[in-house]
Amino acid sequence: MSSPVLSLQDASLSLQGNAGPVRILDAISLDVHRQETVGLIGPSGSGKSSLLMLMGGLEQATGGKVTALGHDLTTMTEDQLARLRRDHFGVVFQSFHLIPTMTALENVATPLELAGEPDAFTRAEEELKTVGLESRMNHYPSQLSGGEQQRVALARAAAPRPDILLADEPTGNLDSVNGSAIIDLLFGLRERHNATLILVTHAPELAHRCDRVITLTDGRLSKTEAAA
Repeated sequence: MSSPVLSLQDASLSLQGNAGPVRILDAISLDVHRQETVGLIGPSGSGKSSLLMLMGGLEQATGGKVTALGHDLTTMTEDQLARLRRDHFGVVFQSFHLIPTMTALENVATPLELAGEPDAFTRAEEELKTVGLESRMNHYPSQLSGGEQQRVALARAAAPRPDILLADEPTGNLDSVNGSAIIDLLFGLRERHNATLILVTHAPELAHRCDRVITLTDGRLSKTEAAA
């Protein structure tokens, strides 16, 4: 089997609380391979989102080692991590994180422009068409529904053609119909770009669309299983 695109070796995360350090993740060891889809499930507070943040270099491990695409994230500076995310990661959050003063097209084109892509707006248009928003490109986030805003966020994450897609509860703020559509689009974008996908969700039925399902309990891996 090829080398993993993501690897955690006894990775831990502690944050400072009012009463002292709080252990969020405890000795996580995990490999994720190219084009694999992985669902992360577990109760609230189990560390799912924190684990996703470690994988993307959005949080730095306080113990152990995290490697992504051959880079040791635990030794990189913030600038180096930002460049790695820009060039190789797509991240989708529950709360969209769109820039309110920019149109849908501008929101999707911005990361491409920051990466110096000469065809940023052409590629942004293509991605918005892929998620069914060709008639909403010039609308601002406040003019879009929640489902439409998440479609823009998906297009923005996919536009740089990332090696790794990280999705943190992407359907958490949506009704069941919009949520189902977003998941279909997310898996479609993953397949289109041959990306690795790690999906955090409270819904076991969504996680089981992945190749592998990993359960976290109290900051530790408690179960790993191939999806049915």
